[in-house]
Amino acid sequence: MEQILSRQEASEAVQDAGWRFLLGTLRTSVPVGSSARAIGLAADAVAACGDDADRHLRVDARPDRVVFTLQSLEHAAVTTRDVELALLISATADRSGFLTEPEIGTGAPRSVQMLEIAIDALDIAGIRPFWKAVLGYTDEAGATGPEDPLVDPFGQDPAIWFQQMDRARPQRNRIHFDICVPHDEASRRIETALAAGGRLVSATRAPAFWVLADLEGNEVCVTTWQGRDG
Repeated sequence: MEQILSRQEASEAVQDAGWRFLLGTLRTSVPVGSSARAIGLAADAVAACGDDADRHLRVDARPDRVVFTLQSLEHAAVTTRDVELALLISATADRSGFLTEPEIGTGAPRSVQMLEIAIDALDIAGIRPFWKAVLGYTDEAGATGPEDPLVDPFGQDPAIWFQQMDRARPQRNRIHFDICVPHDEASRRIETALAAGGRLVSATRAPAFWVLADLEGNEVCVTTWQGRDG
């Protein structure tokens, strides 16, 4: 029977196979080298997943790499079936001479990651309909409340979530990025950002997230799955 996994359970189940848990999904990248190889590998992975491909798998095929993302669309979470499919895709890639990997420390431009946009608001229920309409977004599966996140129905653009403010803070940016990276990539990403002129604003919620800012005070959060269960 398909069961929803905790963040730690999902992460540990696939880490050795080159997948990482990011924002309620499993994600990996496969360097390929050409569009033909990318499409071929994507087709092989879809075939290996069978009917479950439509319910769990998203594929982004580019000339240089294929990015696979797994999540149960029914549960909007990672399940035991997603883990099974991840291992199946890794085995399929291996038979074709490819490697599923998070691209950490490989010389790739970046690791696998996911981007969210956070909007600070005093009245979340009041502004949420505007952002839903102007972006053409929809409710996240199983989260249709007046303060819940919004997602791109095509799964291409960043999700939007709303952070409750207790008072107006005009000197602080009200919209910021959350960069969700693999838990074993976070320290390197932060060090790189600090070396590029950034500063650490807060690490009080690490390893769930660190708050960084540029020279003008614009903030960004580097986030991981850790420190959120329990």
